[in-house]
Parts: sequence; C-alpha cells; structure tokens
Amino acid sequence: MASSSAAASAAALEAVQVLVASLADDSPVARDAALAALRDIAPLNPMLVLDCCATVSRGGRRRFGNMAGVFLVMASAVRALDHSDAEREFLRKIAKIATAEIVTSKEFNVDWQRAAACLLVAIGSHDPDLMMEEIFLHFSGPTSALPAMLQILADFASAEALQFTPRLKDVLLRVLPILGSVRDGQRPVFANAFKCWCQAAWQYLGDAPSELPFDNDVMSFMNSVFELLIKVWTGSRDLKVRSSSVEALGEMVGLVTRSQLKSALPRIIPTMLDLCKKDQEVAFVASHSLHNLLNASLLSQSGPPLLDFEELTVILVTLLPLVSANNNKDEYYVSKGLKTYNELQHCFLVIGLAYPEDLCMFLLSKCKSKDEASIVGALSTIKHLLPRLLESWHTKQAPLVEIMKSLLEQQSLGIRMALAELIVVMASHRHLSGHPAELAVEFLVRHSAITDDDLNDLDTLRNEYFQDKRFEMKVSLAGLSELRSVCEKGLLLLAITIPEMELVLWPFILKLIIPRKYTGAVATVCKCITELCRHKLSHTNPLYTEFNASNETPNPEDLFARLVVLLHNPLARGQLATQILTVLCYLGPLFPRNLSLFWQDEVPKMKAYISDPEDLKQDSTYQEKWDNMIISFLAESLDVVNDTEWVISLGDAFARQYDLYSISDGHAALLHRCLGMLLQKVDDRIYVSEKIDWMCRHSSMSIPINRLGLAQGIGLVAASHLDTVLEKLKNILDNAGQNTLQRFLSFFSFGPKVEDVDDTYAALALMYGYAARYAPSTVIEARINALVGTNMLGRFLHVQHPTAKQAVITAIDLLGRAVISAAEMGISFPLKRRDQLLEYVLTLMGRDQSNDLNDFNTELLHTQSLALSACTTLVSLEPRLPMETRNRVMKATLGFFALPTEPSSIVESLVTNLIILLGAILLTSGEDGRSRAEQLLHILRQLDPYVSSSLEHQRRRGCVAVQEVLLKFRNLCSGGFGALGSYPAFIMNKQIDQGGTRSLSSLPSAFVLPSRDSLSLGERTMAYLPRCADTDMEVRKVTIQIIALFFNISLSLPKQKAYSNDIDLESSYSALSSLEELVSIVRREASVDQTELFQRVVSSVCILLSKDELVVLLHSCTLATCDKVKQSADASIQAIIMFIIRRGKELREADVSRTTQSLLSSAVSLTDKHSRQEVLNAISSLAENTNHIVVFDEVLSVAGRDICTKDIPMIRGGWAIQDVFYAFSQHKELAHLFLEYTLSILHKEPVIINSSEKGESTSESSADDCILQATMFALNAFMRGGGKIGKQAVEQSYPSVLSGLILKLGSLHGLAELGRNELLRSLLIAFQSFCECVGDVEMGKILARDGEQTEKEKWIDLVQEIACSSSVKRPKDVLPTCVILCKALNRNQRAEREAAAAALSEFIHHIEKEPTLLEQMVEELCQHVSDDSPTVRNLCLRGLVQIPERHMLKYIQQVLGVILALLEDPNESVQLTAVQCLLTVLNLSEQDAVGPILINLLVRLRNLQVSMNTKMRSNAFAAYGALSAYGVGLQRTAFIEQIHATLPRLILHLHDDDLSVRLACRNTFQLLAPLMEVEGLSLLLSKQYFASDRRSDYEDFIRDLTRQLCRLSPGRVDSYLESAIQAFDAPWPVIRANAVCLVSCMLSFLDDQRFITPYFSQVFATLVGRMSQSPDAIVRAAASSALGILIKRSNMMRSLVSRYDRADSSRNSQSGDSNTKTPSEFQEQTEGSPNDVQVEQ
Repeated sequence: MASSSAAASAAALEAVQVLVASLADDSPVARDAALAALRDIAPLNPMLVLDCCATVSRGGRRRFGNMAGVFLVMASAVRALDHSDAEREFLRKIAKIATAEIVTSKEFNVDWQRAAACLLVAIGSHDPDLMMEEIFLHFSGPTSALPAMLQILADFASAEALQFTPRLKDVLLRVLPILGSVRDGQRPVFANAFKCWCQAAWQYLGDAPSELPFDNDVMSFMNSVFELLIKVWTGSRDLKVRSSSVEALGEMVGLVTRSQLKSALPRIIPTMLDLCKKDQEVAFVASHSLHNLLNASLLSQSGPPLLDFEELTVILVTLLPLVSANNNKDEYYVSKGLKTYNELQHCFLVIGLAYPEDLCMFLLSKCKSKDEASIVGALSTIKHLLPRLLESWHTKQAPLVEIMKSLLEQQSLGIRMALAELIVVMASHRHLSGHPAELAVEFLVRHSAITDDDLNDLDTLRNEYFQDKRFEMKVSLAGLSELRSVCEKGLLLLAITIPEMELVLWPFILKLIIPRKYTGAVATVCKCITELCRHKLSHTNPLYTEFNASNETPNPEDLFARLVVLLHNPLARGQLATQILTVLCYLGPLFPRNLSLFWQDEVPKMKAYISDPEDLKQDSTYQEKWDNMIISFLAESLDVVNDTEWVISLGDAFARQYDLYSISDGHAALLHRCLGMLLQKVDDRIYVSEKIDWMCRHSSMSIPINRLGLAQGIGLVAASHLDTVLEKLKNILDNAGQNTLQRFLSFFSFGPKVEDVDDTYAALALMYGYAARYAPSTVIEARINALVGTNMLGRFLHVQHPTAKQAVITAIDLLGRAVISAAEMGISFPLKRRDQLLEYVLTLMGRDQSNDLNDFNTELLHTQSLALSACTTLVSLEPRLPMETRNRVMKATLGFFALPTEPSSIVESLVTNLIILLGAILLTSGEDGRSRAEQLLHILRQLDPYVSSSLEHQRRRGCVAVQEVLLKFRNLCSGGFGALGSYPAFIMNKQIDQGGTRSLSSLPSAFVLPSRDSLSLGERTMAYLPRCADTDMEVRKVTIQIIALFFNISLSLPKQKAYSNDIDLESSYSALSSLEELVSIVRREASVDQTELFQRVVSSVCILLSKDELVVLLHSCTLATCDKVKQSADASIQAIIMFIIRRGKELREADVSRTTQSLLSSAVSLTDKHSRQEVLNAISSLAENTNHIVVFDEVLSVAGRDICTKDIPMIRGGWAIQDVFYAFSQHKELAHLFLEYTLSILHKEPVIINSSEKGESTSESSADDCILQATMFALNAFMRGGGKIGKQAVEQSYPSVLSGLILKLGSLHGLAELGRNELLRSLLIAFQSFCECVGDVEMGKILARDGEQTEKEKWIDLVQEIACSSSVKRPKDVLPTCVILCKALNRNQRAEREAAAAALSEFIHHIEKEPTLLEQMVEELCQHVSDDSPTVRNLCLRGLVQIPERHMLKYIQQVLGVILALLEDPNESVQLTAVQCLLTVLNLSEQDAVGPILINLLVRLRNLQVSMNTKMRSNAFAAYGALSAYGVGLQRTAFIEQIHATLPRLILHLHDDDLSVRLACRNTFQLLAPLMEVEGLSLLLSKQYFASDRRSDYEDFIRDLTRQLCRLSPGRVDSYLESAIQAFDAPWPVIRANAVCLVSCMLSFLDDQRFITPYFSQVFATLVGRMSQSPDAIVRAAASSALGILIKRSNMMRSLVSRYDRADSSRNSQSGDSNTKTPSEFQEQTEGSPNDVQVEQ
C-alpha cells in the first residue's frame, strides 16, 4: 500500500512538473491549456504547485520562456493557500523568486513582470508585512526595479485597501528619502503610486469612518509629499510627469491640512489650469483633479472657503473657453470631450454653490465680452447651472434676459448654438415673457429658416452666417445644420411642453409666416400653430377673439395669400404643404364664412394626393397637377366667399407679396396664376388693368418658369377680360423696341440683346396663346383670324434660344386648341394659314433638314415633343391635310422612333406625341375609303423598319404606333369613335371627323369603305406575325391585337367577286372570335404558354386568309424568316410550316416554285444553324404537302448554279443546299422519294461492325487499321445521308451497332493510351453520326463532351452514360444488346471486358420485364467479380446493386455475399465500392438476408473505419449506422456488443478532421443511441454542441457523455478505456487528442477504484511521457488538460507533501534540477505497465 501511495505521489509530482514545463510550449494553445489546468489544480495542493513552479523559475526567464504563465499559476496557488499553510519563510522564498526576476529587468512593460507583480500582490494578501519587507529591500540604492516595486505597492493598495492603509506610514517612511533623487522618467510611476495610496485611504475611511488611520507622522509625510509634488514635480518640463503629479494631488487635497492646502493653492491652481488646456486625456485628468481641489477648498465642513471669489476669477476665466471647446457636437468630441465637459461643469457648480450670486454676475459680464469662446462657455455654463441654482439665481432673472437680448444678433455660430439651447432652458424655467420672449422666438424661427440651399451657398454662409470670413466649410456646414435642428426642436418644445409660452406665441407667431427671411421655417411654424390651436380648442378658447384683439398681427388676407403660394412645393422639407393645409383648417374662423366648411371637404383630398412623396415622384407631371389643384382650390374658395370687397382685398394681398419670392422660383409663377384667377372673378376693369401692369412689372420674361406663370396668369384674366388683355399685349408688342432691321443689327452687337428679344417674343407668344386658350369661344374667332391673318406669329420664328422656341410652339398649339374648344362648344371655323403654321412648327422643331439623331440634348427633345403635339393639333383642323404636307410632316417626324431610351421621361413623351400625330394624319388625309386605305398602308410601311428593328425599344414603339393607327382606321370604317386602347387618346377635332362622315354618308358603301384587297392582308400579316413571338412581352401583346384588328376590319369591308366565294364566313368569324379571345387573355396578362399562344394565332390567321392572300404571304416570307430577332424568325418559320401543312394543297405549281425560291433564299441568308434547319424543315414540308417534284427541281437547279459559280467549301456558314439534302434524307416521308430522285448522290450501303466473335486477335496490323478506319468512315457517311433504306437497316441492327461501337470504343481507347488516336477519332465521328441517325441527341452530347478522354475512369464513365442514354431512348433494344455484351465478358482483351461490364452495369436495371435474361446477367456478373481486372470487379458489383427493386429480393443473398467478400478485397477502390454498394443494398434488404452475415459485416466495417481514405472512413461509419436496423431478434445481443466495441472509435471520430466523416459519425451515433439503452443519451444528442464543429463544444459533449456512461454503464467502461487508449497511437493528431480527452473524462467520472486502478497509472504515464512530448500542439494541449482533470479527480495531491521541509532552512540547496526526474518507484511501475498498444489501421 505504501509503495502504491508513493507511486501515485510521484506520478502526481511528475504530472505537475510536465504541466509546468508545458507553460513554455511553442504553441499558444498548449500553453493556455497547461495554464488552465494548473490554475484548476492549484487549490488542491497549492504547496506542490508552488514547489514545481519555484523549481522552473530559478533558472529565470532566460531558461524558461513563459515566466508570465509560471507567476500567474503561482499567484493562483498563493491565493488558494490556507492561512495555516502560508508560512512566512515559505512565502518569503516565493517573493524572492518574483522580486529577483523583476530586479534583473530594466523594463516593466512586459507580461511576465506584470504576472510577477500579481504574485507579490497575492503574497501580500496573506502577509502584507512580508511582501512589503521584500519590496523595501530594493528601495535602498540605485536600482532599475524601483518603479516596478512602487507599482506593486500601488496594485496592492488598489486590491487590499484595508490592509494597505494602516501600513501607509511604513511605505512613506521608505519612499520619502528617495523622492529627491527620482528622475523624470520614473516620476509618473511614483505619482501613480501616491494616487493609488490616497484612493486606498479614502476607501478605508469610507469602510471604517470611526477609525483614524493617520497619526501626526503620516500627516507630516503626506504634507511633505504634497509639498514636493507641488513645488518640484508639477514644474517639470515632462508633460507626463506634470499630468500624473496633478492627478495624484487631486486625490491628496482632502487628506492634507487646510493650512497646507491654502498655502499650496497659488501653486497648484495654475498648474491644473495649464493642463486643462492640453489634449483630451490630460485635460480630463486635470479637470477631475481641479474639481476635487475646489470641492476641498470651498465646500469643506471644517471651515469657510479657502478662496475668495476674486481669487477664483482666474479659474473661471480659464475654464470658460475650455467649456466651449469641449461642447463640440462632432463625433470625435462626443466620445473624448464629454467627460471633460462634465468635469468642468462640476467645477462651476462647486463655485456656484459657494458663491452663487458672484458667479452669476461673472458669467453675465463674460457674455458681454468680445471673446467668442468666453461667451459660448458662459452661455453653456448658465444653461447647465440654471436648473441647479434656480433658487439662488431667482433675483437674476432680469439681467439674464437682458444678456439674452443683447446676444440675439451675434454672428458667431457657436454663440447662436449656445444661445438657442439657453433660450429653451430659460423658457422652461419661466425666465421669458413679454417682448423678450417674442425676440427669443423670432431668433429660433430665423435660424429654423435656414434652407438646404443656404447650406450649399458659399456666399450666403460667408455674408450672413460667418461674417468673420474665417471658417472651416466642413465644420460650419455641419454646425449650421445642427443649429437649424436645435432651433426647430426648441420651437416645438416651446409650443408643446411649456404652457406659459402660449401667451407669448399666440398670436405673435402668425407674424412670422409673412416675412421672406422666415420662409424656410414656415413648416415648423405651422406645426407650432397647429399644436397651439389644438390646445386652445381643447379648452374651448376661440381663436378669432384673441386674433382681432391684437393690432400687430397680419390680416387674414395676407395670411391666406402667403400660405396658398407656399403650397407650391409638395415635397418641401418638413412636409410643408401638409402642414399649411392643416393650419388653414385650424385658422378657418379667421376667414369669411363658409370657407371653413369648404376646406374641411377639400383639404383631405389635397392631403391624400401628397401623402406619399415616393409615389408622387413616380409621376413626372406631379408638379403641374399639384399647381392646378392649388388654382382650383383658390377658384372654388373665391366662389364660396362671393364677397367682392374681400376678393379685392385678397388681390391686394397677392400683389403685395411679389417681393417675398425669387423671380426664378416656382412660387412667383404660381403667384402670377393665383392673381390671374382672382382677377378673373373681378368685374372692375380699371382694377384688372392695374393688376395686369403690376404682374408684368414684377415678372421676368428671361426666366422660363416665370414667363410661363405670367402667361398662364394673363390667360386666366382673359377668360373674363379678353379685350383688356389683348390691348395690353398689343402695347407690349409695340413697345418691344425691335423691328426686323433692329433685330438684324443686334446680331452685330452683344449677345444678351438677342436673348432679351427672344425672351420678349417668347413671353408674348405664350400670353397670346393662353389668352386664346382661356378666352370665351363666342368671341375668339375674329381675334384668332386677325392674329393669324396679320402673320404676327411669323415675327416670332427668328427666336434662337430653346426655351423661346418652346414658348412659340406652345403658343401655336394653344391657338389650335382654342379652335378645337370652340368647335366643341358648337362654334366651328377653319384656321387660316394652317399649313403655314405647320411649317412654322417644323422650322422651330429643327428637324426639317436632317434626320441625324446623334446631336440632341434634353432641351431639343423637349422642343421636339412640344412641336409634335402642336403638329397634331394643327393637323386635326380644317382644311384636310394635303399629301405634300403629309409627306413633309412624316419625313420630319418619323425618325423620332429611333431615339434612344434615355432620357426616358422626355423620350417616352415625345414618342407618344408622335404616335398621336400619325393617328391625326390618318384621320385628316384622304376623301374616301380607298384613299384612306392607301394612307393607312403608307403609314404602316413607313413604320415597318421600326417594327422589325433589332432594338427592342424601337420594335415596341413601332408596334404601338401601328396599333393606334389601326384603331383609328377601324373607327373610321365603323363610323364611330370608340376607345383607343391603353395608350393616350388622340387630340382630335370631332367636328372634322363628324363632318367628314356626314359628307360621305350619301355615297355607296363600296365607295366610302375600302375593299379588302386594299389592305394587303397577306403582306401585312407576314410583316407583323414575327412580332407575335417577340422576346418582349409588350410587343407580343400589342402585335396580337394588331392582327386581330386587321381581320376585324377586313371582315367588315366589302369583298371582290373574284374571291368572295373563297372565304367561309362562318369559319372566319369563328377564327376571329378565337383571336379576340387571345387578345382578352393577353390584356389580362393571364399565365399562358407563349408557344401555344402563337400557334393559336397562326391557326386563326390560316383560316382568315384568302387563297390569294396566303400566296402573297408565302411569297413575302423571306424578311420574316430572316427577322433580326432569332426567336421571332424561328416562330415565323413554324407559322409558314403550319400554313403549308393546312393549305398547301391549294397552291399551284407556279406558287410552289416561287415559294421554294423564297425559302431557299432564306436558307442561304441565314447563318444560324438552328434557324437554317427550321427553314429546311419548311422546305421539306412544302415538298411533302405540295408537288415534291417541283420542289426537288428547284432545289437541284439552285444547287447546280451554286456548284458552277461558287467555291462550296469556302461558303460561310456551310452550303445551304447540302443542308437541304440532309433534311430530305432524314425526313420520314421524303427520304425514299428524295433517294429515288438523287440515287447516285445519297444511296450508300451500310457497314455493320461485328466485333462480338471470340478468338479475335488483340493486336491489329496497319492493314487492319486502314480497313477499320474505312469502315468507320463509310458508316459515318451512311448514317449521315443514307436515306430511308440505310436508316431502316441501322434501326433493325441497332443492338449490334451499339454493342459493337461500345466494345470497339473500349479497345480503341486502349490504343489511344499508346498514342494512336486516329482510329478513336474516326470511331467517335461514326458514333456521333449514329447518334444523329437514331435521334439520340443526349448520347451525341455525351460523346462530344467526353469522347476523346483517354483516362480509364473517364471512358468507363462515358460507356456507362452511353448505355444509360440508350436505355432511356430505346428500352426495347436493351434486351438484344445485353445478350451480345454478356458474351463479350468472356473476351480475352481486358479493355473490351471492361467496356462490356460498364455497359451491363447500366443496362441491368432496365431489363425488369425479362427475368430470364436478368438471371443470366446476374450469373455472369457474379462469375466475373473474381476477374483479374479491379475495374471489372468494381463494375460487376455496381451492376449487381442495380438489379431492379422488384427482383432484388430474389438475388439479395448473392449480392450481399459478393459485397461481404469484396470488403476484404486487396484493392482499396474495390473495398470502397463494396462499402458504397452495401449502403445502397441495405435499403432493400430484409432481416433474413442480413442476419446471418450481420456480425461479419460489422467486423469488416470496423476494420475499414480506420482507413486513411476519408471516403472509406465516412462510408464505413455510415454503413455501420445503417446496419442498426437489423440488430433485432436473435442478433440483438451480439449487435449491441459490437456497438459498444465500436462506440469509443465512433466518439473519437465525431471530431474528425474531415467534415464528411464527422457528419457520418453523428448520423450513426443518432441511429445507434436508442439501441444502447443509456438514459439521457438522446437528450445529449439533441443539444447544440453535438452538431457543432468547435473543439470546445466537442469537449463539453464528451464530458457530458462520459458522465452518463460512467454512471449508467460502469461495467463497459473497461472496454471503452481499452479501445480509447489504443487510439493514443492513431495516425491522426486530432484523434489522439480526442482519445486523451475521452480517457481523462472517463477516469474522472468513475467512482469505483477497481476500474480506475488498472488504467490510471498507464494513462498517467502516457500523458506525462509520450503525449506531453508530442510534435502536435493539439495533442500536447489535450494532454495538459487531461492531466489537470486526472489530478483533480484523484486524491494524490491532497496527501502529497511539498518537498520543502518547513523546518529545514537548508532545503533550498537540496532541490535542484534533479527534482524533475521521475522517482525510481514510479519508473519501475511504469516500465511494467502495458504501454505497447496496437496502432489503429
């Protein structure tokens, strides 16, 4: 027993020594594991740990690389010592070790020295005197360790304040003598130590206030240190010394006597103030110390303040600018300066508590200084102190208000920011009322009015906000934005949260809406008004009473005028428009009666329109619509008022407010319109005339938006005062000051004069236009005729600026619209010189000379869009449009369809206007049906280049234009004007259309309506049919509607007698109904297959076309089949095929010949193979369904010409006629006919390769190669163009051809490996031809992809894919093919056997219906699993597991037997295949089949689980888990035993290096867990750490698992331990580490010593020896952790006595390096332990 105890003790000692040695490991992971283990075991036997650590530490850090870890462990052990064990001498020895290391170093900022300091602090917690004595030994004499010793004392004071403070006297007694010789570099350390000691003293006083730790000596020492710091150290040039000294003084000021403190103040205060001006870190320290100093000097309970207020003035003057600097809102200062700012404010608060009135007067006086920083600091301080000194400063309210008033006009941004914040604080504490309060509110409003434009305007910033000209733009912009935000929030706080401010704000705040400088704040002001009104209404306090009682508030008319104009921008900041509308409703009682009720109905509608800004932005015309809503709102409000006097007063208000808006702003333009609408309601002509003059004087014709607003305003006036307006316009025109000669001369003068003339003419043109547009229809004819007849508009044609051109075009358009409006009112008249006005528009448009689209800009596009709209208006007027004018207009405008898509908004508008113009041209050209039809075809043919364009957007535009023109034409034919679809309606002259209809109504319908043949339906249908299959959905949708429209129109038109019987009306109407149904489907955007949709369209068209129309369609098919969109071209070809199939019998020979020519022309033009093939199919279809002789003649005729005139091999894209021949030879019906016709070209005898005969020589001569290659070339030619007979032969011999090709593929791949690739290439060509011949495209793709691969695995996979493809395509041919291949398994050539086996392994699961053949194949495969080729064995096994499921049960025992045998195959690839196949077969196996061999399978799988192949390991573990389903019945007991035998290995590989192995093990574990009958195991597997890949989670899982296993299955732990210990020699480091972890956990949780004893010493010795010396860091780390666990688990350390003999003082010399050796007893025991274990293989 004694020997066993000694061995255990020796083992524990050695383990601790190993762990300590591991602290110096090269790997951080191993070091951290050893450190954690030692810290865990240190409380068990601190003395032993300290002993071992002391041993390695004697060599110093030069011999041991991680002294930091050693000292940290020793510190933990010392803290764990009992007071009885903490013997003084023992601790002294340890302290000497630590101090020795510190003394030998010249630096302190290293980890191991800090760890040594921790150790000394831990020693001091047991014996402070000993620790201090050891440190004091190094105080005498010059030594570099002195700072380190002081830092240790400082750390000890912070950690053990109650023990340190009573010993402060001793510390000071030893420190004071050496203070005088301390150098500057060491002074910060001393100062920091003094600070920590003082903090400890304060803590001591706080915990034990009744005890006085300081006697007179200590106070004397403290005073001495205090004097030294003040007189010497604070005067150092080193900033760090001064800072640390001041920090220490800040903690000492409360510990020295008041007399000494008073005498020190003149020295210490300047130093602290100087440091407060430094960077943030130093400033915070200094301000905190200053706060402590002021608190001790002014608020001490021991006596009166030590400083008079006059003496504090210096502090205040210094700190005020610092408050300003640290109150910055920048992100950097928020984190750095906020603490400093708070400390400074604490200083002010201390002074304020001592001298409240004096401080207030001082701050007020500083607010009157010229120093910005002082003013900002004073304001910030007042803001901070006002709530805290409210009672003391109650009498200072008036001076505070006066100071606030005096600073309202300051230009400094900082002052404004501080003042804005102060105003809110003053208001919240009732310091503001009356006129000063109004000034403060006005200040907040003024700065809330800062706009985003102001922030981006450098001049505004300099001149208005920063007059000192010195500012940083980035900081100023951010500060100005912040100032605006502060003022806005402040205003809202005044209105919402401070009831006393209501008397100030109402109604004063209404005045702030009117001034221009406050425009930017109107949104915030309106919010405040809304809140005030809500509050007043909640208290039933009427608004108008207070409003009328005030004489200084604006009148309601001014308010209303201002607010209405400010509604202009619905997207303004702060939801301005919504706020204004809300305020108008609240201010309703201030305005005439009935307005409030009207606004309650209208305002919600307007709010709803602008409620979603993002949605509003989607509408490009939102601003125009919103302005119109405002004008309508104003007009209806004026109607509701019905008070002339109030209306005139409102007009005066509008007139007065012109100065409030910039002329270039949209608000000024809206103001013109508002005043114009108001004048429309006034009958006083003199008043109207004066206001018109006023409008003109306050407008700018050079600014387009203002010019337009003025013109619209004048136009609104003209609605009631036309003559007055025209008279004014005439005077303006007469006074323009520019005749033709003057304008000509202006070109030789300065440019601006020309622009001024342009602006004047543009404005006049717009005013004339809007005057005509809004004028009464009853008086407009004479005015328009006079205006046009005098050619006054011609004077405007010479304008040059784009906006001026747009204005003139708009004016002409407005004139035309005025004529149309008059016609709608029943007053119709023609517009004189209409064609001349069209010329004017085209001239101004700039498109009359060139159609070049490269040079354009946004302004030009906008001009052209307006010109198109004006052209539409003019074309719609009487008289009808002549052909020359039509052509002129179309030539100038059609090119716009080719514009690019960007800028999208203006281009889309331009194209829409162009489409509308084309509709107008159609309506107004021609006199009868035929001319209308000719006009229609002319327009459509002009649009064809865009309909068939390669650009998607051009096709879309062209199709939309065609649809709109057809809709208009249909309306003409039907005599009505229906809806125009989903596109913008045309602006048409109803009078003209109706007049035209009435003039033709007396004529016969045949004369009025066009005939059907005039529509050229065949040509038009072929032009639009490709678009029905376009890639763009919108194009398809529109084109289907176009075709439906064409036939809808055609059926309503009269037919010629020549083909009136050619059309079946009943079928036609049925087909038309089908087309209209398709139109309905595409309009609903219903989900429908596009191919089916196109076919339905073609089917309907095929019925609707007459015979002649069909012939024209087929003759004109070339362009459609060569369409620029491939998808459309292919669809067109399919449509032609459908037409030929359904109606080809109706074609004459001449029609067939011409159609053939068209299709051949398409085939020659097309270079795309697929498209050409589709054309070839169309030619074949034409030959099949018509006279094939004619088609063949035409084809051969073209072929003959090509051969005679062209170099056929050099034709790009291949010779199209040869493709036609191939198409005929491959056509099921035409092959025989074409073969007879071209027998000499296409007829060849097929060559069948029969390679299945046995006895064939494996070596081939060159002659045989030539024969074989010729045969393969012949086979290739036959299968490519052999015709029907050859193809039938191939079809009949398919099994022989396929099997021969497969076998030859194998043999020739063998030759290709030797470098002979010619035969292989020829075979592959033949094979490809075979695939094409039999139609197996997939097989052809497989050959093209992998055919030339020479690696065995690649071509084996190729053969299998070929067999798979053949089985899918031709299941009936599998049976004879397999018969041939089964015989091939007996061939002598290995490559052929491998090819046969590869094919059979795929074919076998396709012969489900042939049990006899299946049995034969199974026998053959089973026989050849012993083939000498591993590949054959692999393939035969794979084939066996592919037996169809229905037959698998019959052969399952044979298959399992083969798998069981191959699990021990010498070839690893065969073994892997066997495991994989086992996984597959187990899904189909029953218990009876698996049961007899279950144990054998488990044993063999266990052997494979330690394979170095990761796939093998993962599959072996997975198969092991799959076998869990069969461990029932009689096999259950044996199976469970196998599970427990494998369990350790399974646990270890749960954290395998390979992810697939980990996943397989986890799945297997989950399958086996229910069978193990371990309680709680399922719960462990459901936790997150089971599926985690982190090692820490895995170790947690092992601990929980072993705890369960040791508790519930202690009897099996013995076997678990044996298996896990064997894994110590595993080839994978991670598995060895896992094994160490598993074993240590099991040993730690076992309670029965009988199980522990046999393994503990063995494992311990292995960990201490081999594992701790492993080259792998993960193993070393695991070993360290395991040693810690085992030591904690055992009691060996509790009874182990340290080798230190506490009674023997000489033991130090007896313990040397020999102590690290293993004791002899333990050595003998470990030598006898069974350490030699088997390595896992």
